[in-house]
Amino acid sequence: MDKITVQVLVKAPLQKVWDYWTGVEHIEGWAFASDDWGAKGIENNLEIGGTFLSKMFAKDGSFEFDFAGTYSAVESLKNLAYTLEDGRKVDIHFSETEDGVSIVESFDPESENSIEMQQAGWQAFLNNFKVYVEKK
Repeated sequence: MDKITVQVLVKAPLQKVWDYWTGVEHIEGWAFASDDWGAKGIENNLEIGGTFLSKMFAKDGSFEFDFAGTYSAVESLKNLAYTLEDGRKVDIHFSETEDGVSIVESFDPESENSIEMQQAGWQAFLNNFKVYVEKK
C-alpha cells in the first residue's frame, strides 16, 4: 500500500523548528491532534537506534495510548526516519524555503482506519505543531 503524505509550512527559522520538533520540553505542547487531547511522559533519544515515547491521552480520561518507535535515521535539521512499534515506517523531511520551513511527513498506513482519516489525523498534528511554533 502507498505511503500517506502530509505537509505544512512553518513560518520560523529552521533551528527553532527542529528544536521544537525534537525537544522533550516542547513535544507535549503540540503532539496531539486536537485541544481535547494531550501528550505526557515524553521521551526522545534522538539517535539512530534511539527510541521515543509520547503517551497520548483524551483529556476527559476516556482513552490513552502510547505513540512510540525507534529511529532509523537522524540527520540534524534535515531528516528523521523511524519505525513505529507496529512496524510501520515514517519519514520526515525539513527544508528551508524563503517563506519558512517545509515539513513533509510520509508514513505507512495502518489497516483499522480509512486513508482519509489517517491523513486528516496526521495533518492535524502538523497543523498543531505549526500553531505552537509560530505563537512562541
